[in-house]
Amino acid sequence: MTRTANARTAGTAYLLYVLAGIGSMAVASSMPGLRAVFLAVTPFCALALGVTLYALTRDVDRDLAMLAMVCRVVEATGGNGELFFAAGSTIFCWLLLRGRLIPAALAWIGLASSAGLVILLLAQTAAGARTDWSSPVTWSVWLPMLVFELTFAGWLLAKPIPLPSSAAA
Repeated sequence: MTRTANARTAGTAYLLYVLAGIGSMAVASSMPGLRAVFLAVTPFCALALGVTLYALTRDVDRDLAMLAMVCRVVEATGGNGELFFAAGSTIFCWLLLRGRLIPAALAWIGLASSAGLVILLLAQTAAGARTDWSSPVTWSVWLPMLVFELTFAGWLLAKPIPLPSSAAA
């Protein structure tokens, strides 16, 4: 696939992932069949993101890009998926920033929100707590991630992703 095709596939996967994730929470008890469909879609989105973001960032650092992709694969398998989501996103955002593949401000928002999410999830795990969506702390960390994902999805759909500055030279 071309870089443009990978970018557009990733942008679409981000949008579907967000819609399916929010949709699964919105219809949790009222429509169990629809919730099951949403929950079946999200692992495929995670896998698509892992592969396409790897393809876009591997020229920055192949090993880190592979680690981030594997985090996305593990995320898709369930159990502690949020932690692997956050770790993979942190690594991909670092690669996007380091390769100057997207505007620095956008990459920094993704990096900070992903890293903050890793810290929150590790703290919750250490405390024996679970993610509680009614908590303002949870929303204060997940909301910037949502803003990043939606903005990044739009960027991926609208703009070409260049070769990393080091690979272009």
